[in-house]
Amino acid sequence: MRTSPNTVISCALTGSVHTPTMSDALPITPAEIAGQGRDAVAAGASILHVHARDPETGAPTPDPAVYAQFLPALKATGAVVNITTGGSTRMPVDDRLAAARKFRPELASLNLGSMNFVFSGPAGKYAEWKFPWEKEHLAGSADVIFANTFTQIERTLTELAQAGTRFEFECYDVGHLYTLAHFLDRGLVDGPLLIQGVFGVLGGIGADHENLSHFVTIADKLFGDAYVLSAFAAGRRQMDFVTHSALVGGHVRVGLEDNLYLSRGRMAQDNAEQVAKVARILTELGREIASPAQSRELLNLKGADAVDF
Repeated sequence: MRTSPNTVISCALTGSVHTPTMSDALPITPAEIAGQGRDAVAAGASILHVHARDPETGAPTPDPAVYAQFLPALKATGAVVNITTGGSTRMPVDDRLAAARKFRPELASLNLGSMNFVFSGPAGKYAEWKFPWEKEHLAGSADVIFANTFTQIERTLTELAQAGTRFEFECYDVGHLYTLAHFLDRGLVDGPLLIQGVFGVLGGIGADHENLSHFVTIADKLFGDAYVLSAFAAGRRQMDFVTHSALVGGHVRVGLEDNLYLSRGRMAQDNAEQVAKVARILTELGREIASPAQSRELLNLKGADAVDF
């Protein structure tokens, strides 16, 4: 693993899993996403991972016209803007790639395997919903395969790399590390690799600390010092995994995409509250928080002046 004296905090602002009924804090409109992004950067985040939402219904949308309403404001914070290519589990690949193709970001996420990606549990918890689409969106996830075939991965790598975009490689299981090694061996990716370990999604690797330790062991075996680690757990183990990742020399991710709570029984008021908490944890561990400039240098990014927004 390539280590750094500074720890990068990524903040995943809204995602495509949680629905408006589940939290009033979840940013939906472009103005809300922009505002929470600014606050997250002020609290210590140097990378903002973004999805878009239909501003009328809160449903996930791939529409570049919606992204265009908040990307310039996020760029103005100075942070690295990381545009999803995962989108939503039900979006066709062309839709999932649309925003990253158009805006040519410094960084884009890339999922490294097809998988069950189940978040149906909350579907039975609410008697009333703000919008009709929400319950089926949650319940239906139990019967959807999140497709990320080798052909789709190669296409994403090839198309976006032409624009100088680098990748946050999202690995939901140890097998995804071997997939990344395959594309590295073929010369389709190069270091430093930003490997984002994702733990706790039903259908992927569980949020057990033994799994993160094994994940690092295999990543070290496959990539040596050619990779940078970041790791997070979805849901209630979020802060546990932030701490573990930092202790092994890795970086961290928080945000309302991954967890709606700040602590047991206490919902987060916004993304910045989670960022501020992890910044306090890192400081107590003796870690310095990376600035956007330090994050760009660590990840060898092209710079904000080279994006198309």
